[in-house]
Amino acid sequence: MTEHPPAATPTNAAPVAVIGLGLLGSALCERLIGAGFPVRVWNRSREKAAPLEALGARWSDNPLSECDRAVICLYTSGVVGEVLTEMDEGVRSGQTYLDCTTGNPDETTALAERLADRGVDYIECPIAASSDQTRRGQAVAFVGGADEAVARCGDLLAAIAPKSFHCGPSGSAAKMKLVNNLVLGLNRVALAEGLVFAKALGLDGRRTLDTLSKGNAHSGVMDTKGLKMVDGDFALQAKLTQHAKDVGIILEQAAEQGLRLPFSQLHLETLRHGEAMGLGEADNSAVISAIEDAARAAATA
Repeated sequence: MTEHPPAATPTNAAPVAVIGLGLLGSALCERLIGAGFPVRVWNRSREKAAPLEALGARWSDNPLSECDRAVICLYTSGVVGEVLTEMDEGVRSGQTYLDCTTGNPDETTALAERLADRGVDYIECPIAASSDQTRRGQAVAFVGGADEAVARCGDLLAAIAPKSFHCGPSGSAAKMKLVNNLVLGLNRVALAEGLVFAKALGLDGRRTLDTLSKGNAHSGVMDTKGLKMVDGDFALQAKLTQHAKDVGIILEQAAEQGLRLPFSQLHLETLRHGEAMGLGEADNSAVISAIEDAARAAATA
């Protein structure tokens, strides 16, 4: 593990590209701006750039043409490949791309090989944190790539994540992020199901959560999602549909290894149920509504 001290404000720093301004991408961009980096931003829907431009970022139709280093945060590795193809005229030898997308390890490795042929250092850097946690400087980064290339990005990592783990060569960080998301997601649904059960038993939700948090069932998920579940506050930190995408990748990767992951399969079914209820764009804490709906339906069947 590498612990990064607070990033010093760069002096005459070269501009850094930020490609992808969704929830996490915008939070990463804010961290870079706050650390003093000049930032050039791009997103398929330009209106998402407006709040970041107000903070000092500058729009670019192809920020790779203006920057030697880029932070990328898109929906899938496939989308990363598509966007880099669109910006191909800006891709050049000597650049470094820090990709914070939660992607498919096979596609990530292929992308690293493709860019290496162009002389570009590609570093995986999926983030273990919500956009809100990232914005507050509480992110953990899983890093994959060559040692020398990773070392050269120490200042960027210090700006976006106080702690990072170099997991190995390309593909390693994507695999670690999937393992992390498997455990994190199952912790979340276990908490949600427990709170649904407590409610059915007539227990007060807040008191139940407080009691659980002080005993051996405590988890970090209780601290970040517990009150949101109890209060039905599904204001967005990380989309339910985004996690459904991640669980789908987890199951695909497991199948390639000849594994069946029964709890993750049930988890995906629960998330799909939430999407069918119209909760896909809500915070992933809304999984409690999907669990409660499914539980009530089963009880009355």
